[in-house]
Amino acid sequence: MEYAHYTRLKIRQDDGVLTVALSHPARRNAMDEAMHRELPALWRQVSADRAVRVVVITGDPEGGAFCAGGDLKWVSGAAQSGEAYEEILRDGVDIVRGMAQLPQPVIAMVNGAAIGVGASIALFADIVYADEAATIADPHVSIGVVAGDGGAIIWPLLVGPNRAKEFLMTGDPVTGAQAERIGLVNHALPKAELEAAAQAMARRLASGPRLAIELTKRSVNIQVNTLVNHMLHASLALEGMTFRTEDHRAAVQAFLSRAKS
Repeated sequence: MEYAHYTRLKIRQDDGVLTVALSHPARRNAMDEAMHRELPALWRQVSADRAVRVVVITGDPEGGAFCAGGDLKWVSGAAQSGEAYEEILRDGVDIVRGMAQLPQPVIAMVNGAAIGVGASIALFADIVYADEAATIADPHVSIGVVAGDGGAIIWPLLVGPNRAKEFLMTGDPVTGAQAERIGLVNHALPKAELEAAAQAMARRLASGPRLAIELTKRSVNIQVNTLVNHMLHASLALEGMTFRTEDHRAAVQAFLSRAKS
């Protein structure tokens, strides 16, 4: 299949391994409207592409991050309209659900900061390799909103409810090395070793027994998908509610003032 039509995803295919780079270099690979629409389309395409055996997802090195979160100005503006936010909600569900339900295993190569929705994308992967110095955080609360785009599901699954609530209610970051110690990621490595390690695992899985690997993912993800189906619409709706609070409006004004200075 052809993958050249995506504008916010840089994609290369090599012997069954599809490497996808989130690409918005001007904004540290932050997720804007185009990327938010392209990711669900990508999962649908990959799901039907039996030439792809494994997906590696990473950040465009030109952006200097894995994904620096959502484009605040776009999301905050859209959240003021019920119709516009419904589109965000629908695509937001499809980003997470599409990734969790994808037949092929997904390996995240966290080559820089993974913030907010960037952290959710990384952590919903089936195996996570992280730069030991990379920052991983879900700081939605710092702009006065709920961690609605998957963080409330995946952090508790990986580190337990109370530890997850501490991180989600404070927005405190962890490094890749700290994330490995608490079980948030599988492996933390020096940045120079990251790509070789992630690609070696991708090649190993791509050359393994395809059906056994894919059905093992499906089996383990019964629990993940049950939580996604039960929780994600609600958590995104709660996030939308907090986009209309005074705390959020003040945070946006402060953010925009810093951006102008």
